[in-house]
Amino acid sequence: MSETTYLVHLVAGSTGAGKTTYSLALCKELGAIHIPIDEWMTTLFWMDSPDPISHAWAMERIGRVEAQIWTLVQKLAEQGVPVVLDLGFTKREHRQKFAALAREAGLPLQLHYVDVPAEERWARVEKRNAEKGETFAMEVTRDMFDFMESMWQAPEAAEIADLNGVRVA
Repeated sequence: MSETTYLVHLVAGSTGAGKTTYSLALCKELGAIHIPIDEWMTTLFWMDSPDPISHAWAMERIGRVEAQIWTLVQKLAEQGVPVVLDLGFTKREHRQKFAALAREAGLPLQLHYVDVPAEERWARVEKRNAEKGETFAMEVTRDMFDFMESMWQAPEAAEIADLNGVRVA
């Protein structure tokens, strides 16, 4: 029995979990392409964002970016190139949307759930904000962190099993 080769990898975790760090390591291991939503949004839209930024404004643009990302995923998959989608996947519905897209396209998919306690994640965010290192895309305030935390839906056992998932602590 051969091991399944997953072409699409969804990396999920709340803010500061280490999704990008994990994604980059996974890409190196798999020879995959890293597709980070933060870089796309920062490059394409944040400089034009209203002040204060509205959730509706951001979500409309995220939707456009994700549609373009999926087009790229399909082209890479045609070439047998695995992709690591670092899109946050904060809500179950979001993960299920991409799982459905992969299933419709016949692409093997795996969920990677980066599970880190909230206190540790906030400490990481503060450090990332201060250092502005490799995984820094934008400053995350405590209000932003708390807002995302209120939206976060951790994958449950059934979802992890359904999406060939692995839990990374």
